[in-house]
Amino acid sequence: MNIAKSGYRVFSANSSVACTELAKKITERLGVELGKSVVFQESNRETRVDVKESVRGQTIFIIQTIPRDVNTAIMELLVMAYALKTSCAKNIIGVIPYFPYSKQCKMRKRGSIVSKLLASMLAKAGITHIITMDLHQKEIQGFFSFPVDNLRASPFLIQYIQEEIPDYRNAIIVAKSPSAAKRAQSYAERLRLGLAVIHGEAQCSESDMADGRHSPPCVRNTTGHTGLELPLMMAKEKPPITVVGDVGGRIAIIVDDIIDDVGDFVAAAEILKERGAYKIYIMATHGLLSADAPRLIEESAIDEVVVTNTVPHEVQKLQCPKIKTVDVSMILAEAIRRIHNGESMAYLFRNITTDD
Repeated sequence: MNIAKSGYRVFSANSSVACTELAKKITERLGVELGKSVVFQESNRETRVDVKESVRGQTIFIIQTIPRDVNTAIMELLVMAYALKTSCAKNIIGVIPYFPYSKQCKMRKRGSIVSKLLASMLAKAGITHIITMDLHQKEIQGFFSFPVDNLRASPFLIQYIQEEIPDYRNAIIVAKSPSAAKRAQSYAERLRLGLAVIHGEAQCSESDMADGRHSPPCVRNTTGHTGLELPLMMAKEKPPITVVGDVGGRIAIIVDDIIDDVGDFVAAAEILKERGAYKIYIMATHGLLSADAPRLIEESAIDEVVVTNTVPHEVQKLQCPKIKTVDVSMILAEAIRRIHNGESMAYLFRNITTDD
């Protein structure tokens, strides 16, 4: 029977190799068996979940990694949570190391805040608590009507730097944009290293229209209603690329929470090489690595990309030997144990700042 002395069960929300592997690592550390369930797609692509054992009155943890087919993974999680809810599970806790749609957490023109919608969907399906890791914006926690434990991967990545990067004392932590400076500063202070920030851009990017850089227009419209005249606002304009900090003769370590479209990272690596950095590492929690990311990394000046196993990326690793993986199943398992036993989670955040 998959029931620990304290009466909780752990299920995997999909049958993919990566999710099953992470779930097995977690259950092995917890000393419980993986729950018996079947998750599959019908011929018409509808998601179906069959729970093969009784969960009445139990606390259930659902482990769900997010592969490339994000929407299918979300439906698997929702359908499994609802199946467990209607089977009279006492508490249903989602273990979602990478929270999908976390980039869509701000209003963009006539768009929507999709991460808020997803939070509401999870609550409606029956989830009462989630465990996640390195939310893209910490304010996302406010979208939920139930508790959220936002774990940090930085201790594992810092340990990798100390153990796997030769002569890391000659390194400098780099933020590829000013918005990433707080995270980079946190790493630099704990590793006792210097800090550099890349600011500016080489040319106008596609995001210009999204962030309203060219709105309102520079020319005042004199036709139509003239009752209220607003001050003429200047369009935003980023300066040419500048590296604030000395990277010459140093190992450059770029830190971020997500590495997906690697164009910005590749461009940053080229700039750092031009400024004299002799090795370039990238440290990120979530390795989405979409589209041609493995090929671009392989052909770039980047020496190594280190990500955690919050997101499946085995195919990308086969395409690019520069991609390395850090296992974070230990902290996920400990979070599950502490939550079920009613223990404090503060131990998991010791010496970690809110800027990570």
